[in-house]
Amino acid sequence: MGKIETKTFKSGNSVAVRLPKELGFPPDVAVTLEKIGDTVRIRAIDDIEEGKLRVSRLMAALEAIGTVGEIGERLPIDVPERPSLI
Repeated sequence: MGKIETKTFKSGNSVAVRLPKELGFPPDVAVTLEKIGDTVRIRAIDDIEEGKLRVSRLMAALEAIGTVGEIGERLPIDVPERPSLI
């Protein structure tokens, strides 16, 4: 699907954007909105029970890995002096 351009419009006290059919959600789907800079991300909210099941599977997989062994001491890094960079 290519780039779709549209304009915002006033709806009551809010500014709105119509989603084209090919980008839309079915009626009554809960969504989250997240603003990141000048980008707005719209995502459907996952089913809570499905989310809990995924977290349970992740926890079981992490527990199956086991504990981390002892971590050795790291050798110091020799950094050459570079006075021209200061």
